[in-house]
Amino acid sequence: MAEPVALAALALEAAIGWPAWLYARIGHPVGVFARVIAACEQRWNDADRPEPTRRLLGMVTVLLLLLLAGAAGWEIERVAARLPHGWVLVALAALPGLAQRSLYRHVRPVAAALARGDLAAARTAVGYIVGRDTARLDAPGVARAAIESLAESFCDGIVAPLFWLLVGGLPGLWIYKAINTADSLIGHREPRWRAFGWAAARTDDLLNLAPARLSGVLLCLAGARGWRTMWRDAGKHASPNAGWPEAAMAGALDLRLAGPIAYDGVVTPKPWIGDGRADAGAEDIRRGLALYVRACGLLWLIAGGVAWAH
Repeated sequence: MAEPVALAALALEAAIGWPAWLYARIGHPVGVFARVIAACEQRWNDADRPEPTRRLLGMVTVLLLLLLAGAAGWEIERVAARLPHGWVLVALAALPGLAQRSLYRHVRPVAAALARGDLAAARTAVGYIVGRDTARLDAPGVARAAIESLAESFCDGIVAPLFWLLVGGLPGLWIYKAINTADSLIGHREPRWRAFGWAAARTDDLLNLAPARLSGVLLCLAGARGWRTMWRDAGKHASPNAGWPEAAMAGALDLRLAGPIAYDGVVTPKPWIGDGRADAGAEDIRRGLALYVRACGLLWLIAGGVAWAH
């Protein structure tokens, strides 16, 4: 990618994000994928179908998403190639696939609410970014949940999309976003989705293999520590990928993350990641955000270096 598409997309997204007025008028591109997934799930994920059939239809859904996202990205690049400075159009099309600004703005209110002692507001704020039950979380639990989400979303929302933009251009970025959206919506282990969402979950695991490990490395570099915790504890996470940035964040901040988690009222006994303090608070979230900003800065250097090398 000779032009600085990735660097420009990062800079634009950090500066303006996906403005609320634009979202109100046209929504978000990921919403298109969500509607396709919902339509396929409603039509094909019938509990009366045999499990192998539902798994096959889930694979067809993933294939449709690959074709839709890849074709859209390819068409934009084709049009851009005919325009003077068409790379700017590609950068603008890549912008909504990144989430630096959005992630920061969703995590910061959790720290602000905890700092003023408003646990109810903190629970509400963290509920926007995590899937677990938040109604009974104490203040350290809220803080840990926010930091864990920050670490995992650093990979899913920034590193992985940028990685696939650099590797596969705009089609690569939007294919990743389509599959990641499918994983978040149907890639679950509950009986309703286990067979139909299998292909989405496994494809998402595959696409995140390299970005997750890169995310962990970047967080350790940005924090100048955390390597030992990352290597030791990354495998403790149920996901083959999410443990890397989470363990790196735990080590860099000298915290314990993960541990027992409640989903839909059921407590799941999960191992702790890290061997630091478990009593995280507002200041730890702020430290996590500062670490996140530095790690994003390293991504800017990588994107700029790739453009310069070409």
